[in-house]
Amino acid sequence: MYEPRTHPPLPRKQFAQRVLRHAAVALALLSLSLLLGMAGYAYFEHLPWRDAFLNSAMLMGGIGPVDAPHTDGGKVFAGLYALYAGLLFLIIAGIVLTPVVHRVMHQFHWEEDK
Repeated sequence: MYEPRTHPPLPRKQFAQRVLRHAAVALALLSLSLLLGMAGYAYFEHLPWRDAFLNSAMLMGGIGPVDAPHTDGGKVFAGLYALYAGLLFLIIAGIVLTPVVHRVMHQFHWEEDK
């Protein structure tokens, strides 16, 4: 997927496209996860979609739910979703930062033929 050490770094335009592709993957993962959270809150806590969105977004943002869960299923779901959201944060950070870190490392390791 990435250029090896023996090849020069990508031109800026191609690098920007790579960063945008990674951002698109991160956004898709974030959107899918938000929909999953909304579905869980709607199913287990019988919340309307606006409240389910708010609770899911707040959990994914690290703040916590606005409406405390009342059902046993809702409590288990909220706990598992909170753990998932914490892991998702790390995964998305990795997806977004990977091309930048690779480019910086590539600059240090690539030697031009002079």
